[in-house]
Amino acid sequence: MSEKASTPVAAKKPYPFYLGGVAATIAASITHPLDLTKVRLQASGDKRMIASMQKTVRTAGARGLFDGISGTWLRQMSYSLCRFWAYDESKKIIGVQGKDAPAWKLATAGSMAGAIAGVVGNPGEIVMVRMQGDFAKPPEKRFNYKHCFDALYKMVRDEGVSSLGRGMGPNVFRAILMNASQLASYDFFKAELLKTHYFQDNIICHFTASFAAGTVATTVCSPADVLKSRIMNASGPGSNSTLQVIRTSLQNEGAMFMFKGWVPAWTRLQPTTILIFLTFEQLKNLVNWTRSKEYTIF
Repeated sequence: MSEKASTPVAAKKPYPFYLGGVAATIAASITHPLDLTKVRLQASGDKRMIASMQKTVRTAGARGLFDGISGTWLRQMSYSLCRFWAYDESKKIIGVQGKDAPAWKLATAGSMAGAIAGVVGNPGEIVMVRMQGDFAKPPEKRFNYKHCFDALYKMVRDEGVSSLGRGMGPNVFRAILMNASQLASYDFFKAELLKTHYFQDNIICHFTASFAAGTVATTVCSPADVLKSRIMNASGPGSNSTLQVIRTSLQNEGAMFMFKGWVPAWTRLQPTTILIFLTFEQLKNLVNWTRSKEYTIF
């Protein structure tokens, strides 16, 4: 009786707050070449995804597809860790309970989490974007950061502490859109799928829900994502003005510039979203298993 009674108590314990960050870091490491290509398409004159990847391999070798990987890790272990934690806490605050939570409550919790994570993760976001886009620039305009910590140090030294907040407006806006459309839609689609007779709470359900969430998130976030990449990749006085970037882009490219790089963004975000949630669900299963065995890993 004591063993049976202990199981429900263990299952109700909260999962480690860093679980989402670990899942996102694993996923982003796998899809880094696609993310790298997306940023370079948005911030440079490259036109096609495959051509951009071929250019990277031609100029920097296969290792060039993983340029800026330390910036990606920094970003995931700040922004993503925070957003998963804040999403769970926000759901508690607004009273989201069970699997039948209305979509607007999930979106509200996602927006709250995105606002917090967008601020916390802004420095890591800048470092990631700059390190990924560096080799797409002429040699004389490159930042030449050695790694993510070198990037943070040089930004503060050369541009001041305020540089860590560059592009925070569109970044926070994008983070709100991302979490409201990705985290919330995953929970929504998963709950709706489980109401049918065709799905159970397993990897097939998780895959289907994350696939739908990735498509929604890509479309909703594209305009803010493009603006964020262009502002953060810029340097010089006045280059961080959101209105100036919008005005210049509209004059040169028209309104569709907001969806430039949508295909590589979807190609990158789709597997990333799937990998994040599949990994996240498996990590939660691992936590449940270790607790059932009374291990103390988590």
